[in-house]
Amino acid sequence: MFIDDTIAAIATAPGEGGIGIIRISGERSLSVAEEIFRSMSGKLIKDYKTRTLVYGNIVDGDKVIDEVLVAYMKGPNSYTAEDVIEINCHGGFISVKKILELILSKDVRLAEQGEFTKRAFLNGRIDLSQAEAIIDVIKAKTDMAHEVAQNQLEGSLSNKIKDLRMKVTEVLAHLEVAIDFSEEDVEEITYQTLEEKARELKNEIKKLYDTAESGKILRDGLKTVIVGKPNVGKSSLLNSILGENRAIVTDIPGTTRDVIEEFVNIKGIPLKIVDTAGIRETEDVVEKIGVEKSKESFNSADLVIMVLDSSRQLSDEDLEILANLENKKTIVLLNKTDLEQKIEEDKIRQYVDNDSIIRISALKHEGIEEIHDKIESMVYKGSIKNTSSLVITNSRHKDALLRAYESINDAISAIEQNLPYDFIEVDFKNIWDYLGYINGDTVKEDLLDTIFSNFCIGK
Repeated sequence: MFIDDTIAAIATAPGEGGIGIIRISGERSLSVAEEIFRSMSGKLIKDYKTRTLVYGNIVDGDKVIDEVLVAYMKGPNSYTAEDVIEINCHGGFISVKKILELILSKDVRLAEQGEFTKRAFLNGRIDLSQAEAIIDVIKAKTDMAHEVAQNQLEGSLSNKIKDLRMKVTEVLAHLEVAIDFSEEDVEEITYQTLEEKARELKNEIKKLYDTAESGKILRDGLKTVIVGKPNVGKSSLLNSILGENRAIVTDIPGTTRDVIEEFVNIKGIPLKIVDTAGIRETEDVVEKIGVEKSKESFNSADLVIMVLDSSRQLSDEDLEILANLENKKTIVLLNKTDLEQKIEEDKIRQYVDNDSIIRISALKHEGIEEIHDKIESMVYKGSIKNTSSLVITNSRHKDALLRAYESINDAISAIEQNLPYDFIEVDFKNIWDYLGYINGDTVKEDLLDTIFSNFCIGK
């Protein structure tokens, strides 16, 4: 990547639409646009105020390519902090393609994936956590996920990391004075003060780190697998949660033979719900494949919803599935409560807590709201429900915080042993570096390439 190049790309999704947008960024943006654009007023783009939409045509010599609106944003007051031109043309495959090809023939190169946002980062308009939040805004599946991403884009995480690093810097300054001027008559920071500051910092890092599990779910969704024997009501449950007849429901065991996946929004939580084939021994080749897929989905699930037929006693197959629920977030649903109850609930409680058992009738849509409430409480655990402005949603950020947390523990251990200040300084420098990974202050070029490769070309 050459940061001095002028770049261009289509910024809208491919396909037919009302409007297509081509974006140009770099020092030659305006001159290239002036060369291919003719305004209806006859004036040049630079004669208008910046950020003004100018009506005219894109032309290739005397040939009109399309009727457009052009906006010029002069750097540094633009997305990339460079001169930017945005051309709004008719949506569709041909118009945007022909205009982009014309631009690229003017000594402009095609932007790489995420290069517009990378330039915004390299030019200091945003930091790395804000750049990553842009992807989260685009991919948000629920209102709450969007709110969290938008807050990070506005700088909530950036400001917190700056605050934490400032506190680390203050400690480092005291340590360096104590090390460099140990023989001078200067006031040294005491081990007690060091420990107080370290523990305060530890608590703040831990509090931020603890939001990561819920944050990951908000960003990526909660993979929820519905399991159980055939004909216990799994597909009826899926249909009831989705509010539509997505899965085929019959009285014939083994009707569902493949894995059915759907996304649904439950109280702001994106759930990827997987309805699996009933788990049982079978000689049917097709059903056997479905059972194997069910077991694979079960093992990789974030949340398992086990459905039991409460009108029947527990079978060996039921008990086998229950035994495999250990160490998994689980909700057990006693379905068909509209029928005579025969299930032995005391046996179920040997495998799961009573709070995780919910009685429902999927056929009559009874108990579904209670499932929603239970999922909400399991995800949020009361920790971020009302503080969604600052949540760790990125696994890279989580890893950096974990490393910083481990370093602060090492520092506290060194302080408690009254080790020389040089040893403690090393730990605090590590904390400073690890926190810097989050906002990009201490990140390496190869990692930047990996991060921005996840963006689309026009962003």
